[in-house]
Amino acid sequence: MRWAAAIDELERGLLQRDVAARALLLAALAGEHVLLLGPPGTAKSELARRLQRLLPGAHYFERLLTRFSVPEELFGPLSLKALEDDRYERLTAGYLPSAEVAFLDEVFKANSAILNTLLGLLHERCFDNGSQRVDVPLVCLVGASNEVPQDESLHAFYDRFLLRVPVTPVDDAHFAALLQAQRPEGDAHPDAQLSSASLAALREQAARVSLGDAAIALLGAARERASSTQQTVSDRRWRQTAALLQVQAASRSADEVSVWDAWVLPFVLAGDPQQVPGWTDWFLQTVAKATPLAIDGLERAAQAFEQQLDIERRAPADAQDDSAGKLALARAIAGPTSESELVRITSERAHRRYGALHIRARVAQVAEVLGRVQHTQSAVHATADEVLAQANDHGWLPPSWRERIETMHAQRRAQVDALAARLAELHDGFATLPRLDEDQSAFVPTPVSWQD
Repeated sequence: MRWAAAIDELERGLLQRDVAARALLLAALAGEHVLLLGPPGTAKSELARRLQRLLPGAHYFERLLTRFSVPEELFGPLSLKALEDDRYERLTAGYLPSAEVAFLDEVFKANSAILNTLLGLLHERCFDNGSQRVDVPLVCLVGASNEVPQDESLHAFYDRFLLRVPVTPVDDAHFAALLQAQRPEGDAHPDAQLSSASLAALREQAARVSLGDAAIALLGAARERASSTQQTVSDRRWRQTAALLQVQAASRSADEVSVWDAWVLPFVLAGDPQQVPGWTDWFLQTVAKATPLAIDGLERAAQAFEQQLDIERRAPADAQDDSAGKLALARAIAGPTSESELVRITSERAHRRYGALHIRARVAQVAEVLGRVQHTQSAVHATADEVLAQANDHGWLPPSWRERIETMHAQRRAQVDALAARLAELHDGFATLPRLDEDQSAFVPTPVSWQD
């Protein structure tokens, strides 16, 4: 993928930030904004600074907002010269209206005067400077917060961030690597840089990308899930989501959106970080087909056969058979510490022997269930091969997600393989039950039953 170098540049030296890095880059390509939700010290500002380094010559602006922040801190001081001419204008050079990439920490703590101005700047890419409305060069604004705003007056501003990505501290498994991580220095590699011309060309190409029936159906299913779980998604957000998927497809040089492009949906549709895992599981089940195997009935069948085989192997000889007495005599002859061939043969004779019809019936019943399991086994392996090939071919899919998909399909394969092996062993077990020397039995056993 041609944007792989940019992804590598954003991730270099960072641990467990593959999702946030990809979401940030995709937002920049699409001209959207990102909200990183998480505690301090989780590389939120570092990601924003790295994005700026990917844009040659781009201006960067960063501020920590508080309830005491004033508009001058973000939009520039008033021009004294303009005031002399009765004009209310700001000197915006070096401030947010002149930046291509901006990072606002604790973004929801700003007062209404700042937030109202930010609304127009984020959505329309315009800034009202006195009597003039001027275009701003903003490519992507990265907001950061510890939590989702609870004040309803902030919901409109919150909705301006198309991608809202939870960022958590590095887990225990990566703690040692965290202590030894080196921060990269210097400018981004030339192959990773994003020129204004390349961004414009990509967005123009994205406008020609087809959503396709599969993607439309998937978005329809997502809409149904949002409705059933009482999660509100505005019409504007749905349209922005479709455009984001088209940009992602165009970045892969595809003519049509793939259902795999929908990996980003959890960070677009979830209104709260707590809803992200549910949307992630929905994607894994719907697109990655990583669903639990519905083979409980077949496993109960294997268990029932195991119990029946154990019963038939342990069943004593018929009453008219004196094999038990012969076994006692053989053991007395062999002695208490040795096991002779005579004891082994006589021991086998001490258990019930079965006719050919009985054995064939048991083997046939196991074979029927084994066939069903083998059919499922083939389907599970084929699905895993297909899904993993598609996942590995999609350059935007986060590696952590790919590993999770591989693990889940490995578990599915292991589960069905183990069941097939159990039934194959049962098949051999019934086939090798002790047989009558002179088979005159016409007895056909009652089939083993289980709840399918």
